[in-house]
Amino acid sequence: MTERCTWCGTDPLYVDYHDQEWGVPEYDSRALWEKLVLDGFQAGLSWITILRKRDAFREEFENFDPERVANWGEAQIERALQNPGIIRHRGKIEATVTGARRFLEIEAGEGFSPFIWSFVGGKPLQGQLRSMADAPTKSPESEAMAKELKKRGFKFCGPVITYAYMQACGLVNDHFVTCPRHAEVRALSPAG
Repeated sequence: MTERCTWCGTDPLYVDYHDQEWGVPEYDSRALWEKLVLDGFQAGLSWITILRKRDAFREEFENFDPERVANWGEAQIERALQNPGIIRHRGKIEATVTGARRFLEIEAGEGFSPFIWSFVGGKPLQGQLRSMADAPTKSPESEAMAKELKKRGFKFCGPVITYAYMQACGLVNDHFVTCPRHAEVRALSPAG
């Protein structure tokens, strides 16, 4: 019997996210940074809250253009703090600006995508989850990623956040093995 992962429930936005995006291997550096920022904003909140506000986040943060966000000053931060369409948390907004600067440093060096994918050896890890009871909240790989991101100046990226990020970006295929997306996502990865 095939059954969609139960975590997405029946909310059409969540179901579409599950069916189209979640777990699909992402290799675009800018898209990986955007997702890291959004996962950081999710800290303490539910992911559906972020999904419902994602378009407003994209508009406020200039489509997550790291070069533009890296040049933000107090005026742009204050503007963002007044935007009811996003999560108005000064620390998270400031962390986004700092994160854009750190992203650009990494991108100019080894590249952000190769840096992120290095934590899983360059190819998605294939989970074997059968239920939410089997789902880990962190892994040795997410702990290593969190430690290195923090060392490089990123914030709101602890091992639980980075594990959720790894799942969302397809570094880990944690679709339930009973979910049709498990095999579909597996086929998209270099691991086949």
